[in-house]
Amino acid sequence: MNHHRSVIVTKVATVCCLALVCFCATLGASPDKKGEKPVGKLLFGKVLDGSDNPLPDAVVYVTNTRSRAVKTYIVGKDGSYRFPALTSAVDYEVYAQFNSHKSDTTSVSQFDDRSQVYMVLKINTH
Repeated sequence: MNHHRSVIVTKVATVCCLALVCFCATLGASPDKKGEKPVGKLLFGKVLDGSDNPLPDAVVYVTNTRSRAVKTYIVGKDGSYRFPALTSAVDYEVYAQFNSHKSDTTSVSQFDDRSQVYMVLKINTH
């Protein structure tokens, strides 16, 4: 019976060691195969009028300068917009429009290494 208990303890210890090795390997895993920065950038911010009031229902346009693909976002009551997971290796042009009025067009550069970019887009509605 003592030998049987020793075998069980050895098996349990082996399983625990394997689990620990797998856990440690997972902690050290890179988000991608080449060890580069994770792909994806968050662009977020607010659309405001000249008096810093939110402009609900404004539309934000984000254009991928490489493919010319356009993404849009209709702003909520608080003027906020959000574009998650933009490709990091591409430049983007961003502007907002409210009725017939438009903000200046600004850029998000691929060389901007921030993972989150906050941008206020102002529209003069007068």
